[in-house]
Amino acid sequence: MSGESELGQDDVDPSVRKVCANGICMQTNVVEAKLDEGNIQEAESALREGLSLNFEEARALLGRLEYQRGNVEGALRVFDGIDLQAAIQRMQPSLTEKQPSKKGRTRSIESVPGISQHAAGLVLEAVYLKAKSLQKLGRLTEAARECLSVLDAVEKIFDNGIPDVLVENKLQETVSHAVELLPELWKQAGCYSEAMSAYRRALLSQWNLDNDCCARIQKAFSVFLLYSGVEVCPPSLFVQIDGSYVPRNNLEEAILLLMILMRKVYLGKIKWDPSVLEHLTFALSVCSQTSVLAKQLEEVMPGVLNRIDRWRSLALCYSAAGQNKTALSLLRKSLHKDEEPDDVLSLLLAAKICSDDVFLAAEGVKYAQRAITNAQGGSNEHLKGVGLRMLGLCLGKQAKVATSDFERSRLQSEALKSLDAAMALEHENSDLMFELGVQYAQHRNLDAALQYARKYVDVTGGSTLRGWRLLALVLSAHQRYSEAEVVTDAAFDETAKWDQGPLLRMKAKLKISQSRYIDAIEPYRHLLSLVQAQRKSYGPFRNAPQVEEDKVNEYEVWHGLANLYSTLSHFKDAETCLEKARDLIEYSADTLHTEGMMFERQGENDKALAAYVNALLIEPNHVQCKILLGALMTKMGPKMLSLARALLSDALKIEPTNRVAWYHLGLVHRDDGRVADAADCFQAASMLEESDPIESFSSVI
Repeated sequence: MSGESELGQDDVDPSVRKVCANGICMQTNVVEAKLDEGNIQEAESALREGLSLNFEEARALLGRLEYQRGNVEGALRVFDGIDLQAAIQRMQPSLTEKQPSKKGRTRSIESVPGISQHAAGLVLEAVYLKAKSLQKLGRLTEAARECLSVLDAVEKIFDNGIPDVLVENKLQETVSHAVELLPELWKQAGCYSEAMSAYRRALLSQWNLDNDCCARIQKAFSVFLLYSGVEVCPPSLFVQIDGSYVPRNNLEEAILLLMILMRKVYLGKIKWDPSVLEHLTFALSVCSQTSVLAKQLEEVMPGVLNRIDRWRSLALCYSAAGQNKTALSLLRKSLHKDEEPDDVLSLLLAAKICSDDVFLAAEGVKYAQRAITNAQGGSNEHLKGVGLRMLGLCLGKQAKVATSDFERSRLQSEALKSLDAAMALEHENSDLMFELGVQYAQHRNLDAALQYARKYVDVTGGSTLRGWRLLALVLSAHQRYSEAEVVTDAAFDETAKWDQGPLLRMKAKLKISQSRYIDAIEPYRHLLSLVQAQRKSYGPFRNAPQVEEDKVNEYEVWHGLANLYSTLSHFKDAETCLEKARDLIEYSADTLHTEGMMFERQGENDKALAAYVNALLIEPNHVQCKILLGALMTKMGPKMLSLARALLSDALKIEPTNRVAWYHLGLVHRDDGRVADAADCFQAASMLEESDPIESFSSVI
């Protein structure tokens, strides 16, 4: 799709130096000799007499000869010696001669008396070559205007461009070259608005371009739209067909053009051009439409792309689109022993996907270890660092489903060791700083967690919400609530309005932790105002994808407010909030958990018990319900202690640092006569209480 052949090669034989016109050929040595002597008029006369040409035709042919000899300035002098525009004007048929034929087709140029396609081709080619000469001399704006005059003349002669009619190859070749050259000249001259108009004119008007020429223009226009940095206006509505898609910006228009090119490749109209797919990959990735890119990759004919490369690219697309199961399946195929089992990038991507799922973490550990092994060497230090980071994340996830306390402790220790090793190689990796901060916080090494949280905020310039949240949580775990509030206030200044939901909830919980319950209502009021504004932005009809994309989760707001009113024993208000929450999510373990607490506070233990059981039927691993159900059963007598112990132990397997679970397990051991075990549990609860954050540290991940 690149390159441009020069015009005039059909009429000039480079070996014998002949020029032909009107069925007559003559050698150019005499003409060239006169040109070398500077006798342009004599050279012109020789051509007119030898080839039976008129003045404009002879000058046009003479200028082309000079251009082909490399004498650009000489060619320009010849072209300037004739009135090309007047010659074009004489070729334009009158309005009475432009009547459509009975078949409804516009007349070809041969249907107009006295007009020769060859003559028109010579003159139009002369204008085009004049534009090329001006381009080579750096006079770009003049060159663009001359090139524009070619297209204007063609539209006048052919009445709105060249339809699908019979025209000379030479004339069509001139028109095609001019259409392709014009936007390039405007770009080189820095006239980007004119370049955009030229591209659209080239693609929307009838120039009878062949598939390759049209594809080159479409590709060049898409590249201009993607990388020029100039925001152009969308296409005018008058050029649109009813019901057709109208791009709204540069990116959408570029994607449309590139997808048209891909379709032409699939249909066999043009040859495969890998750069088209590269540009489309960039464009769709920028707007997070990787699922669309995956579809494009799947439509590429077998044999065009390397099979492993296609699988890897598809896996990356599906992973970015949240379809991790499909992505991992493709990576497993590419990493098969008969394919490319040691490909570091595929191994790292597979490990990354596995690090998000506790049940795939063990598989992810193997991928990460293989990646580290294959990334040895000075040039691969970065990839080794990424491998160590993925190993640490997978080990941390694997620890959450460990079958014993010893195994959990070992995996957690190895996870931290791997992340520290990664940090030694990746000193400036902000994501790694954040992950280390979270890991240390979860292990209650609050000093190290605070150090990494502060470092992350500094490195990112406070531009990410999760950094502020982690810093505030670590400070709250230190019981430094006033400092945590200062951090949340600073975060408000650095965060967009729609992203402030988590900060407002955190602010409310900070006030609750200090027993300032009434003050905690105010942040929830702000949250409800955000919810209201969010609803208005979507209008009365909201669909499921829009609800999922909500910046402020309305259900969480009503549920949090219900918990607050329940703590204040304002049960009627709490019930109203729960009704609002149920309208959004009818069956929720969190809602039933709050209901159970309300029943307990009102002394209705049977109803509380039923609420907790129903919550666990919906969500079997709901930690808070397991704890409260276990605590409730402890009060029901010695026969229920074993069941209470099992529930609390299950809760601690899921969340080992839950101080409330340790406290109630201590009560169970005490009532069961296990004093030593009870003392250990109470001590653990006491230690955890001193470092208990207002929210789980995992909430920021």
